Amino acid sequence: MSGKYLLDTNIVIALFAEDSYVQKHIAKAGEIFIPSTVIGELFFGAFKSGRPKENSERIENFAFANTVLASDIDKQGIRTDKEPLA
Repeated sequence: MSGKYLLDTNIVIALFAEDSYVQKHIAKAGEIFIPSTVIGELFFGAFKSGRPKENSERIENFAFANTVLASDIDKQGIRTDKEPLA
C-alpha cells in the first residue's frame, strides 16, 4: 500500500519498537499524519517511563519529521444542551 497514513498510538509504539511488519508498511507511505492526541499519549507514557528524557526526545524528533494534526473543534459543532440524541 502507498498513500497517506493516519497513525494511532499503538502503531507509533510499534515503530519505536522497530516492528518489521509495521516498518515495511510505513516505508511505502507517501505521507504520514499523527493526531495531536497521539503525541500527547506518547508523552504521557514517556514521562512515566524509566527514561523520560530519551523517550521525549524520540517523540519530538518523530513529531517534527511528520505532520501532526491539531484536534481543535469549532464551538458551533459542540452540543451544550445535554439532551440525549433522538
